[in-house]
Amino acid sequence: MTDQFFDEGALVAVLTTQPLDRALDYRAPEGGCHLGAFVEVPLGPRKVLGVVWGNGEGGYDLAKVRSIIRVLDAAPMREDMRNFLIRAADYTVTPMPAMLRLATRAPGLGDAVSMRKVYRLGHNEPDRMTDARTRVIAVLEEYGDLAFTLGELSEMAGVSTSVIKGLVKQGAVSEEDTPRDLPYPRLDPNLPGHELTQAQADVADALKAAVASGEYGSTLLKGVTGSGKTEVYLEAVAECLQQGRQALVLLPEIALTAEFLTRVEKRFGAKPAEWHSGVTMTERRRCWKMVGQGGAQLVVGARSALFLPYRDLGLIVVDEEHDTSYKQEEGALYNARDMSVLRAHFASAQVVLASATPSLESWANVEAGKYQRLDLEARFGPAVMPEMRAIDMRDESLPSNRWISPTLQRAVSKRIEAGEQALLFINRRGYAPVTICRACGHQIGCDHCDARMVEHRFQKRLVCHQCGETKPVPEKCPSCEAVDKLAPVGPGVERLAEEVAAQFPDARVAVLSSDLYGSARALKEQIQSIAEGGADIIIGTQLVAKGHNFPLLTLVGVIDADLGLQGSDLRAAERTFQLMRQVAGRAGRAEKPGVALLQTFQPDHPVIRAILSGDEEGFWKAEAAERKAAGVPPYGRMAGVVLSSPNVQDVFDLGAEMARMDAPLRRIGAQVFGPAPAPIARVRGRHRVRLLVKADKGAPLQAALREWVAQFKLPTNLRLQLDIDPQSFY
Repeated sequence: MTDQFFDEGALVAVLTTQPLDRALDYRAPEGGCHLGAFVEVPLGPRKVLGVVWGNGEGGYDLAKVRSIIRVLDAAPMREDMRNFLIRAADYTVTPMPAMLRLATRAPGLGDAVSMRKVYRLGHNEPDRMTDARTRVIAVLEEYGDLAFTLGELSEMAGVSTSVIKGLVKQGAVSEEDTPRDLPYPRLDPNLPGHELTQAQADVADALKAAVASGEYGSTLLKGVTGSGKTEVYLEAVAECLQQGRQALVLLPEIALTAEFLTRVEKRFGAKPAEWHSGVTMTERRRCWKMVGQGGAQLVVGARSALFLPYRDLGLIVVDEEHDTSYKQEEGALYNARDMSVLRAHFASAQVVLASATPSLESWANVEAGKYQRLDLEARFGPAVMPEMRAIDMRDESLPSNRWISPTLQRAVSKRIEAGEQALLFINRRGYAPVTICRACGHQIGCDHCDARMVEHRFQKRLVCHQCGETKPVPEKCPSCEAVDKLAPVGPGVERLAEEVAAQFPDARVAVLSSDLYGSARALKEQIQSIAEGGADIIIGTQLVAKGHNFPLLTLVGVIDADLGLQGSDLRAAERTFQLMRQVAGRAGRAEKPGVALLQTFQPDHPVIRAILSGDEEGFWKAEAAERKAAGVPPYGRMAGVVLSSPNVQDVFDLGAEMARMDAPLRRIGAQVFGPAPAPIARVRGRHRVRLLVKADKGAPLQAALREWVAQFKLPTNLRLQLDIDPQSFY
């Protein structure tokens, strides 16, 4: 880091988080400031957050230049972080202020400590209990010793702030000044880890050597489910900590963090810093500050943890690197897996991409020599990979309102009798994906989106999975007003639970779906309970495919293995392959062998055959050959353009004009497809039109896109969103 210092009154450029097209000039404050300092500056009548980005430009009446108000109590942003943000903004075609917002998401960063109050459980009993008071106490009890801000606690408990203040007066809730943000307990990398097999030790040694080099490098750690990838990369974390550098482990799902944190604590003697939406604002601010000051050695977090201000980042682990949740789909659109490689490059750090079913992008990077590859080909200890079989649904006799085949039902019964667990997987939340009127055929849709509303029977509501709008299930058809004619069509996880309860009345059933739990903590507790044997049958959505370890689970039944093979998504085959292999991998992770049964109407489909045979290299090679022939990622480049407006004519007019005026793209040999209505053509009342740009692998796509888009002046209510390397095409 160049430790440049600006004396008081010097002209400096400050990049703010406001949507402006450039940095602004200010005077350095009293006492001066460092390059990269987080500052508060005046902008019109407001005070806004910014970062000192370099020397001011000048070239105008310097008497008009205002001064920085103050330097915030935070370590300056380092040069590697500034370079990363510039390069990430350039790659994703995102304005710099939007990128800076990702890097300054610490709640209360600009507040003076004296202005902050936090709330915990007090020692007194209230004089009387009401529903609202009960909810406040319940939240504080559930989260133990964690402190909440007033707004956070009132939102989580669903009460007004006056209810909390009333409990404070009675001593049932304690109000305290925010404690000074303190460093996290030190982790001890010298504590003994798990005893490794020879194969694991060899891989761990290779990773440790890479980390010890102090140089940039990327490694794909491919290991079958249950092979001990976590224990192996924790050895790389230990090496990183011994070098005195910081480590980051990214996880795709908050629900995975509880088990992982327990393993980290066991390995290093203390818990790491956490960064995700399930952490309180006070803890998030502490994490942000301590990362910058070196008071946090290891961070475990969601994709946005990549934008924390690390003092000396030496290792990034992207666990389940193939997972689609690493792609940010709103605001600044980025893929945390790809950005991890970029972040590591500027920090001279190592990246470990870990997965049992890697993305084709990572596989192609290995083939091209950009990444190293290390393999773990056997499960740890006595565990063996599950046997995989298809159930040909064409041969099964099944009523139209049932989805568990007789073959699968018999297999589940055997497991329950043996005191083992069975998992039934269906990749659909809710009760039923469609509610239809049997009198007129009307399908109930969202008022704000062109999407069908999904019945959630546990909540007694219809929910739009696009915008979150909910409404009660109507008693009569909204179209023809027929009574008692509305019928659910197709299965969701809740409907499957209903069928399981009817077929296995004595079984203990647990449903794992992200929308059935009010908090991340409640979901973690349910997962913990299942792992300890608290259920006989687990019914789950995609959530269950992600890294959970249920020792008693010996049978996985996939209800609709064909579901992901429909549609035109270029990654449909890859995602189905990954999901089925990951779900199957939940079975037989301890001493007892497991079986995975896939219900399918297409047992001869190439993807289903590849899943059953386990021929991953063969599948990848075939998939790679198809993509290469089509010139699509990872062997070509793509960018999605989504136009949206309340006025449908505006988006189609602009889309057609953009398709006509595509000269900047034609110059680099790119093609424009569209405009076409998006598959979900209206979301939150906004009509959506898509264009798709396709270019050769080496084409300078971002520069051409900027030149192309700059030609058009957008109406105020029309939004244009550029998505480099799109993962979803809805």
